[in-house]
Amino acid sequence: MLISSNLLLPPWLQALLAEKFFDACSTHKGARKNEKNIFCLDCCISICPHCLSPHNSHRLLQIRRYVYNDVLRLDDAQKLFDCAFVQSYTTNSAKVIFLNHRPQTRIVNIRGNNCSTCDRGLQYPYLFCSISCKVDHILTTKGVSGLSSFFCDCKFLPLSEPGSDDGLMTPDSVLEPTGSAKTSSSSGGYGGVDCKTLACTATTEIVRKKRSSLTNSCRTMFPRITEISSNLMNRRKKAPCRAPLY
Repeated sequence: MLISSNLLLPPWLQALLAEKFFDACSTHKGARKNEKNIFCLDCCISICPHCLSPHNSHRLLQIRRYVYNDVLRLDDAQKLFDCAFVQSYTTNSAKVIFLNHRPQTRIVNIRGNNCSTCDRGLQYPYLFCSISCKVDHILTTKGVSGLSSFFCDCKFLPLSEPGSDDGLMTPDSVLEPTGSAKTSSSSGGYGGVDCKTLACTATTEIVRKKRSSLTNSCRTMFPRITEISSNLMNRRKKAPCRAPLY
């Protein structure tokens, strides 16, 4: 986020873009699940789930993580911003967008569709990789007056219904295809069945069917041999018959 641009934003958005989430709450150090993954827009602070009581009547925003970066569910973000042309991703059957741009560790020359602010490669027709990149672009091209159409009038913002992710996202997320409602399944037990287990089960079933089919075909082709072999295997052991001595 540009420092000069940051001073022109509303206080709650300045705090949201600058806040470091998922640190342990200093007030509830000994409690479980004490990560600060909720942002109060009215108090401009991040809180953990144990701090909710004094903020029940405030506007609350759930922060989630994807590839070690802060993301918002698209449904929640659209209540606050105009998210048009911001690259979305799908994870745990939910669309998410990045809050801040991700720093690039190496220079990659990508010819095609790039972010209008940080040049990160994007899918067509997206123009921004994150909310902060879109804010910077608006301030650069239209100034502060351009922000009036960017913000939505949100008087009430409750926390979204708790899901299986519990504020976290899996790293196995995918890009949201243009004009598609395709979603990715969760991995490693996030409400779904392990793909490796399904693959092993399917393979075992195929091998079992092939063996059964092979046995039936052998019985059809060599019925007499199969019958003799079965009789030999099932015959009970008796006393041996010896030839008489002369």
